Amino acid sequence: MEFLNKYHDELARGLEESVGVRQPDRLYEPVRYILSIGGKRIRPALTLMVCDFLSGDYKKALPAALAVEMFHNFSLMHDDIMDEAPLRRGKQSVHEKWDLNTAILSGDAMLILAYRLFEGYDPEKFRDLAKLFSETALQVCEGQQLDIDFESRDDVEVVEYLKMIEQKTAVLLGAAMEMGAIVAQASEAQKRVVYEFGKNLGIAFQLQDDYLDVFGDPETFGKQVGGDIIANKKTYLYLMALKKGSPDHQKELAHLFSISPSDSRDKIKRVEEIFVESGSAEATSLAIENYSNKAFAIIDKMNVSDQKKALFIKFGQDLMERKF
Repeated sequence: MEFLNKYHDELARGLEESVGVRQPDRLYEPVRYILSIGGKRIRPALTLMVCDFLSGDYKKALPAALAVEMFHNFSLMHDDIMDEAPLRRGKQSVHEKWDLNTAILSGDAMLILAYRLFEGYDPEKFRDLAKLFSETALQVCEGQQLDIDFESRDDVEVVEYLKMIEQKTAVLLGAAMEMGAIVAQASEAQKRVVYEFGKNLGIAFQLQDDYLDVFGDPETFGKQVGGDIIANKKTYLYLMALKKGSPDHQKELAHLFSISPSDSRDKIKRVEEIFVESGSAEATSLAIENYSNKAFAIIDKMNVSDQKKALFIKFGQDLMERKF
């Protein structure tokens, strides 16, 4: 995604300035840490890209883009606490490097910093950005709660899971793009088009994340491979294996996911085998492709040049072929 690189230096400088040298160190050092340990910064780059393509001036969307990235990392910090995840982007998660209370409070500070980044916009843009941001933040929280609820339920349906990942992950990608359109003063129709593109691509992105959690390369994935299996998460892979698998597969999978979370290599290996044998792995790959194609079909409605439409397609293709 080389064409996004021109935005990255601006984002890096902006993130550093947004935290600055505020005190106390123990509150802000974890913020600086999680913002510095990598990540592709896809969401804020898309905010800038949309504004660039629709108005020709991406820099005026920088505060909105920084707010998106600040909120995203806040949600990751708290997700890692809830998931008891030891790694984030291949490094120690914040609660592991510091402690639980520090991670909670530093995450809270990041959310407030995100909102403050909208303060420089005129009243109309501020209203529209804050309204979208607040609704998106609530949906992310709702999706996270559903994700937690699913861990103790044995009757989760595929359609419920798709709704959960739409709220937890996809809406933020859609909102990041719509924020770029808001700053560019695009029409309401164009705002909805870019939002729907981002949302559908976000669903594909999360399904791909689920897939890589099981079948990804631990050296490039940046998180603990098999983490969803360890935590007994009812992912799309799990639900499709129950739906498509044999009675023996269903029985064995239910048993394996009734075991208290552990990092048993044998458990992870056997669940991986069931996902392949049942056809779940193939079905998940097909779902990723279908949601990607749904996003690509929306691009024709964008009021941009064919060259810029091609860049949106290239971005989506690169995202879905990622190995990180």
